Amino acid sequence: MKHKLNSIILKKIEAIYPRIISYREHLHKHPELSFQEIKTMEFVADKLDKLNIPYQKGIAGTGIVGLIKASHHKENQSCIGLRADLDALPIHEENDVEYKSLNDGIMHGCGHDVHTSVLLGAAEILNELKEELTQPIKLIFQPGEETNPGGASLMINEGVLENPKVVRMYGLHVFPDFEAGQLGVRSGLYMASSDEIHISIHGIGGHGALPEKCINPLMMGVTFINESTELLNSIVPKEIPYVLSFGRFEALGSTNIVPSTCEIKGTFRTMNEEWRAIVHNKLHELAEKISADYNGTISLLISKGYPFLKNDEHLTSLLKNCFNDNFGNDFVHELPIRMTAEDFAFYSQIIPVVFFRIGVANNEKGINYGVHHPRFDIDTTSIKTGIHAMVLAGLQ
Repeated sequence: MKHKLNSIILKKIEAIYPRIISYREHLHKHPELSFQEIKTMEFVADKLDKLNIPYQKGIAGTGIVGLIKASHHKENQSCIGLRADLDALPIHEENDVEYKSLNDGIMHGCGHDVHTSVLLGAAEILNELKEELTQPIKLIFQPGEETNPGGASLMINEGVLENPKVVRMYGLHVFPDFEAGQLGVRSGLYMASSDEIHISIHGIGGHGALPEKCINPLMMGVTFINESTELLNSIVPKEIPYVLSFGRFEALGSTNIVPSTCEIKGTFRTMNEEWRAIVHNKLHELAEKISADYNGTISLLISKGYPFLKNDEHLTSLLKNCFNDNFGNDFVHELPIRMTAEDFAFYSQIIPVVFFRIGVANNEKGINYGVHHPRFDIDTTSIKTGIHAMVLAGLQ
C-alpha cells in the first residue's frame, strides 16, 4: 500500500527539484577533499538556516548535524538518523559540462554532491511534514568518507549518535550500474571491511649476472604474494567472502641490476571480524618466515580501515516493502554482496541501519561511467528518486 502522504511528497519533490539541482551543481563545481570540506559545510549550514532547522557544525572538523523536531517532540526523545557524505576525490574531471569542477585535480567522482543535495531536499520536505513525524530526524552531513580513519568513526567518537540518541539510520549511495529511477537494497552482509597492506622489502643488491651474491627483494616479494594467496585459500572458510589483491610492485633495478629494496601495496577485505584479525596475524607470521628463509627483511604494515557493513534484516525488510509499495516492484532490486568498503559501516556496528543504492545512469545519453572515473556523472532525475526514498525512510 502506498504511503498516505506519497502524492503530497511527490508534489513537493517536483516543486523543489530545480533548486536541489542547483545545489548539486554548485557542490559539483566546488569540490573539497576529505576533512577539508569547509565551504561545503558552510553551504549546508546556509541551507539549514533558510529552513529554520537548528544545527551544530564543526563536528569532526567539517561535519554538520541538524535536527528536525517532531511536532509532539519530547526532550531526549530517540531519533532517526539520515546521513550524507561531503567529500570529493583527487581526480581531474574530464566532463565538458557547465558545472564542471573549478578546483583543479578535485572532483565529486563518487556522488557525494548528490548525496548532500538529496539530504537537503529530504530535510526540506520532512521539515514541512513534521506533524507526521513519530520521531525527530537527525540530519548527519559527514566529512571524510573517502579517507581513513573515516569521518563516521570520528563523528561517532564526538557523540553524533547521542543527544538525542539515534536508534536507526539510513544512508544512500549513487549506483551507475542501475538506470535512474531504480533502487537497490540488500539485507544482511553487504559491504566488506577494508585494510591497506604496505610492504617494504630489504635485500642485498648487485649485478644481475651474480645472483649468488645478492638477496633479491623481488623474489622475496613474489614469494610473499604467492604464498599469502595460497595461505588464505587454505585457511579462510568458504562461506566467508574475502579478497586479497596487490596493485603495486615497485623495484628500481634494471636488466642487469638487482635492487636492494622493493615495495608492494595491496588490500585485504572480508566480512568477518574474527577472521580479519586471524589473517592479519598470519600475514605477519608469513613475512617473518620469508625474511628468515631469504636472510632479508620484510616490513609489513597493515593499516586497518573500515569494518564490514551489515544491513539490519528487519529494518531492510520494512524499507524494501515500503519501496516496493511506493516505487513499484519493477524499480526495486536485490543487490549482490560488494567487496568495496564504505565508512557507513561504522554506524552499522552500533545501531540498526539500511544502506541502499539509487540508480543514476542514462545509457541513451551516455551517462554510464563508474564512480571514481574522471567522466562520472548522473542523470539528474535520480535526485528525485533519492529524495523520495530518504523522505520515506524518515517517515518509517
